[in-house]
Amino acid sequence: MSKKPRVVVKFCLSLLPCSAHRNPSPNMSTPTSALASPAPAPHSTRYRVLGAISFSHMLNDMMQSLMIAIYPLLKNGLHLNFAQIGLITLTYQCTASILQPMVGLYTDRKPQPYSLSLGMGFTFTGLLLLSQANSFAQVLLAAACVGMGSSIFHPESSRVARMASGGKHGLAQSIFQVGGNAGSALGPLLAAAIIIPHGQASIAWFSAAALLAMIVLGFVGRWSGHQLRPGKHKPVMVTSQSHPPGVVRRTMTVLLALVFSKFFYLASINTYLIFFLQHRFGISVRDGQLHLFIFLAAVATGTLLGGPIGDRIGRKRVIWTSILGVAPFTLALPYASLEVSAFLTAIIGFVLASAFPAMVVYAQELMPGKVGAVSGLFFGLAFGLGGIGAAALGQLADVVGIVNVYKICSFLPLIGLLAAFLPDLHVPRPTHAPTAATPKG
Repeated sequence: MSKKPRVVVKFCLSLLPCSAHRNPSPNMSTPTSALASPAPAPHSTRYRVLGAISFSHMLNDMMQSLMIAIYPLLKNGLHLNFAQIGLITLTYQCTASILQPMVGLYTDRKPQPYSLSLGMGFTFTGLLLLSQANSFAQVLLAAACVGMGSSIFHPESSRVARMASGGKHGLAQSIFQVGGNAGSALGPLLAAAIIIPHGQASIAWFSAAALLAMIVLGFVGRWSGHQLRPGKHKPVMVTSQSHPPGVVRRTMTVLLALVFSKFFYLASINTYLIFFLQHRFGISVRDGQLHLFIFLAAVATGTLLGGPIGDRIGRKRVIWTSILGVAPFTLALPYASLEVSAFLTAIIGFVLASAFPAMVVYAQELMPGKVGAVSGLFFGLAFGLGGIGAAALGQLADVVGIVNVYKICSFLPLIGLLAAFLPDLHVPRPTHAPTAATPKG
C-alpha cells in the first residue's frame, strides 16, 4: 500500500522536469497560429501532462457520475418522482453550463493555472454534502457544488490540454476527454459495488479521490504556470486564416444545433436508461447499471478515437458521420430486445461520442485566440443541454411513459443533416514545428 502514493508522487514530480528541461531555446521560432495556445514548444507533445489532465478528468467525472448512478437509491430513499430526478440533473448541469463560458472567457485574458485544484475542491464539498443529504433541497445543494467544480475544471484543463498538444489538437482533446468518459463509465460500477450495498453515506469515501485529484492538479498548475512565464503579457499566438463574422455566426449556429441533438439524446440514456430497461424488461438496478456501464465505456472509446481521426481526415467528416450516422440505431433501440439493446446502446455511445472532440477543436479553429471561451461554451452547453433535456424528458416521462420518451428521442440525430452546412476550414496542419503552415483541405 505504501508504494501507491510513491508512484503518484513520482508521476506528479515528472511533470516538473518536463517543463523545466524541455523548453525551446529563445532563438527557436514559434509558429504563429491563431489557435491561441500559450505553448512555447508546439512541436513537442507533453504526454505526461496530457496523462495527468486525463487522469484528473477521470476522477472528476467518476465522482460526478456517482450522483447519476445512485438516482434509483435517491428516488426510493427520498420518495422522489421523475421530475425531481430531472431537476437534480438540471441543477448540476446548469450550474456548470452557466459558469463555464464565463470562466473560460476570464481565463483567456488572465490564465489561472491553480484554479484546477480549486474547482476540484467544490466537487469534494459536493460529495460530502450528498453523502449526508436527507432532503430534496440538500441534494440540489450538493448537485450545485459538483456543478461549480466542473465549471472551473473543464475550461482551464482544456486549455492546458491544448497547451501540451504540440499541434496535435484533436489527439490532445481526445486524451483529455476520454479520461472523463472513462470516469463516467466507472461511476455506475463503483456505485453498484460500493454505494448500493453500503448506502448513501458511503459516497463520502470517494472524497479521497477528490483529494488525490487536487494534488495531481497542483503539479499540473505548476507546469502550466511555468509555460506562461515567457509570455507574461500575452500568450504566444499562431497565425491562421481568419473567418468572416457571418461565416462564424452561421457555423456556430449549426454547431450549437448539433450539440443540442447530441446531448439532448444522451440525456435520455445517461439519466433514464436504467428506468427504461427496468420498465421494459423488469431487470434489477444492478443489471441496469451494468448496461449503463456498457454504454459509457463505448462513449469513452469513441471519444478517444474521434480526435485523432479528425486530425487525419478532417473534423467536418467526423462530425457529419457521427451525428447523422447514429440515427438508424437510435430509431431501432425502443423496439429491440434486452440483448440487442445492449449492442445498440454501445454503438450509439461510440458513434455519438466521436463527434465532440472534433466539434471542440473545429470551433477553436473557427474562433482563433479564444480557446478558453470556446471550450467553456461547448462544455457548458454539453452540461446545460443535458440538464435541460433530463428535466424536460423527466416531465414528459411522467405524462407519456418512459418508453414513449425513447421513441420520441430516437429522431433527434436526424438534426445531423445540418452538418452539410459546415464550411471546410483551412488551417495549418498540426504537425511538427513550425515554419510553413500547410493548408488542410
